[in-house]
Amino acid sequence: MDRSWMSKDRMSREYEEGVEYFINFALEHCPNQSGIRCPCMRCGNLIHHTPNKIREHMFFNGIDQSYHTWYWHGEAGPTSRQPTEMAQCYDTMDCGDVDSTVQMVHVIDDEFMTDPMSFKKLLEDVEKPLYPGCIKFTKLSALVKLYNVKARYGWSDKSFSDLLKILGDMLPINNEMPLSMYEAKKTLNALGMEYKKIHACPNDCILYRNELNDASLCPTCGTSRFKRMFQSPKIAKDLKWHAKGRENDGKLRHPVDSPTWQLVNQMWPEFASDCRNLRLAISADGINPHSSITSRYSCWPVLTITYNLPPWLCMKRKFMMLSLLISGPRQPGKDIDVYLAPLVDDLKALWEVGVKAYDAHQREFFTLKAILLWTINDFLAYGNLSGCTVKGYHACPICGEETNSHWLKHGNKNSYTGHRRFLPCNHPFRKQKKAFNGEQEFRLPPKELTGEEIFTKVDMIHNSWGKKKKVKQCESFANPTSCWKKKSIFFELEYWKYFYIRHNLDVMHIEKNVCESIIGTVLNIPGKTKDGVKSRLDLLEMGLRHGLAPTFGLKRTYLPPACYTLSRKEKKIVLQTLADLKVPEGYCSNFRNLVSMEELKLNGLKSHDYHALMQQLLSVAIRSVLPKHVRYAITRLCFFFNALCAKVVDVSRLNDLQQDIVVILCLLEKYFPPSIFDIMLHLIVHLVREVRLCGPVYMRWMYPFERYMKVLKGYVRNHNRPEGCIAECYIAEEALEFCTEYLSGMDAIGIPSSMKDEWKCGKPLLGGRAITIHDYKLVEQAHHYVSDDISKKEPIEKELKWLAQGLRQQVLTYPGYIIHGCRYHIKNRDEARVNQNSGVSIVASTMQIASSKDKNPVLGDIKNGVKVDELGFTLVDLSKIGHKSDPFILATQAQQVFYVEDQVDPRWSIVLSRQKMELFDIEGDDNIADNCMEHHPFANGMPNIKSFDEVEDYDEICMRTDCEGIWIEN
Repeated sequence: MDRSWMSKDRMSREYEEGVEYFINFALEHCPNQSGIRCPCMRCGNLIHHTPNKIREHMFFNGIDQSYHTWYWHGEAGPTSRQPTEMAQCYDTMDCGDVDSTVQMVHVIDDEFMTDPMSFKKLLEDVEKPLYPGCIKFTKLSALVKLYNVKARYGWSDKSFSDLLKILGDMLPINNEMPLSMYEAKKTLNALGMEYKKIHACPNDCILYRNELNDASLCPTCGTSRFKRMFQSPKIAKDLKWHAKGRENDGKLRHPVDSPTWQLVNQMWPEFASDCRNLRLAISADGINPHSSITSRYSCWPVLTITYNLPPWLCMKRKFMMLSLLISGPRQPGKDIDVYLAPLVDDLKALWEVGVKAYDAHQREFFTLKAILLWTINDFLAYGNLSGCTVKGYHACPICGEETNSHWLKHGNKNSYTGHRRFLPCNHPFRKQKKAFNGEQEFRLPPKELTGEEIFTKVDMIHNSWGKKKKVKQCESFANPTSCWKKKSIFFELEYWKYFYIRHNLDVMHIEKNVCESIIGTVLNIPGKTKDGVKSRLDLLEMGLRHGLAPTFGLKRTYLPPACYTLSRKEKKIVLQTLADLKVPEGYCSNFRNLVSMEELKLNGLKSHDYHALMQQLLSVAIRSVLPKHVRYAITRLCFFFNALCAKVVDVSRLNDLQQDIVVILCLLEKYFPPSIFDIMLHLIVHLVREVRLCGPVYMRWMYPFERYMKVLKGYVRNHNRPEGCIAECYIAEEALEFCTEYLSGMDAIGIPSSMKDEWKCGKPLLGGRAITIHDYKLVEQAHHYVSDDISKKEPIEKELKWLAQGLRQQVLTYPGYIIHGCRYHIKNRDEARVNQNSGVSIVASTMQIASSKDKNPVLGDIKNGVKVDELGFTLVDLSKIGHKSDPFILATQAQQVFYVEDQVDPRWSIVLSRQKMELFDIEGDDNIADNCMEHHPFANGMPNIKSFDEVEDYDEICMRTDCEGIWIEN
């Protein structure tokens, strides 16, 4: 019978006759006492029903129109036998994974329309038991679970092949276990997405694609993956979080709260009307796939992320898509647009036409579209993708041609000072001459160009690709002073020019470079310091700070101590503070391994170590060194980065934060040499603007992408073909990620796994023992505290039954416990370890009652042993014991902190908090995810420090007389 009735109107006569024909066909060819598989859109051939129920479903839900060959109902395919024998075996299996595996394969059957043989083979593997009589595993489910372990722990292909052989020998005879990695790949490749190799000209002129697909000489020099995401009901629901699951209180928690997101909603309401349409960002960066640091090989992965997901998912490895892999050995540079052309073509198709996708959550087909919001890159890649220069006189892409830069004659580089122009017009710094460049400042801030204005500037540029030719410009637009050197390929997207921000400044690299410059200069680390003979000569050239002029000797040159110079004793104090530092596990590296007390410098710091320094540790390490005005300027810079990296941004505070950073940069100009002002330090002035327009920093920095780049480097086993290794491993992992949504007992590779009960109730570490408490008063205090806490809960939980049984003097104790993602140790255990996990804190009020007849109790704030200094740091005296009558708190109330001995008074310790692990319910009560961001907040919030405005004795404040100068060998 003609099966065109499947697409007819369900009220038509043709559809009614077709339903009757189908039911009669199924009863004749596939009799089954448990019923017939229902082919409706909701059941998907996974549930058995009676004929009457199936008839009702087919009219109410409609038939799955992709089910052309009725293989579940006895129809033989063109190239394979009937599945009735396997179906009978399948029907006897009592295993949830089998049903899920069948559903998983059925979800992707539309991808096999051109290759039915592969689909039939895949169906056989789904139904085939791992060995005769096996009821728990099929061939496919066993292989997927084994390969999941391989991918999670990075096993080599050879070791996996050996394991398969051993397992094959262990299993009963006639088992279906593959005997090699090659056989396993052949099966799994059917589940994964394909990738396409495109040849490129060695000089980056063209890609051999479209009309040049068969070309043999370079004429210049001689399938969408997004729809797969919606085929998992759980992920399909998460992709609508931005419209249905977020908190809307005016604060910035996610790009959905930003003006850029609202701009899309206003300008393209048809696109925004369907919350399933994707909003994307891409990141491109170069990696060296070889283990040798001397290798200059560079290949460029291009990653895509989806902002529709909630904040605890969208930056995770599972949802990062390798859209493009640009092969080495040379980096593409400005010619990267040649390689981005296929990706841009896909983005245009997703915007203009879209692709047909199935929403497993709403159980319907829809047209999926997507929009690219911005790119996320380091500063060099920023220039390659945007088309602007990132060095020279116009290195700032926001200031553009109005960038304030000054060439340092002796340092042979540009200095990007002049931040007084960002101050209010009546600010006193604008009138000061001697403290800055010898002139008053009357200029206004540079005008920020819109995307449309930039498009007008670059529209006349004619790009010419290739390493052997320079970019040609139209004569009418030839402008050697312009900061725009090419027209970015992203302007081919019709919406691109309307965005406020198209390319994001990477806070990770900016923070790292700024911290490295300041620490290197203050500690005078060779190769890292921005101070030196050339820097002092540049000051003389500018007519500034004559007291810092170098004195040249026959063998050595003497540099007088500047206000930022540390004495040898002060250097030891700073480095000893860092060396003695004990932080919670996972906070940062062990600084004891990074500090060299012999050479008085820091070695081998990573980006995250600089992040921890700038967020909290640097302001603690310099508490007792440097003149007060310099120390406060550096501390204010640390506080700025701490506030900037907040997970929840209060929009009302952004104006104050912007004004504060401008003043901080002006203070640094007063105290530090111009050589420290490279482009990284200048870019700080624009970071608040990007937070205001695009949302929190942690959704737009390079940390998650850099971690994923390390994963890609770990894929490389054959160093002769690194790109092939990366592509093959990525495709296999993508197939596994798809399978984990359907099989139980498999953790997703790209998302940290944890159980909700373990998160809430905790998990003890090894070494627990039972003890008997003989102090009845102590037991009674603990009992009263727990009972008082439980009585406040509604409804009353099962713990009340335990309390009703009375006091127990025998209790279990453990040296360590993990709860809410934090590891806690007793103090004795911490003393023998390099980490400090014993610090806890709780903020509570205490009611003071004079007697039982007191009708006016007072809420008291106990300050004994606790104080807050002028910078806002909380200090405690650990030698004092407080709250003797109330010594207990619940683990769920504790906030993990760590203590740093105060340099000024060793009796006191500074209290610092670690990043908070937050718990989110993703779906119901069974699944959770953490929201641990790279942010180390100050316990009491960012303090406000008054700026110093010394004008009278500027020569004195820019020099030090209480420490030795610097001697440099000629």
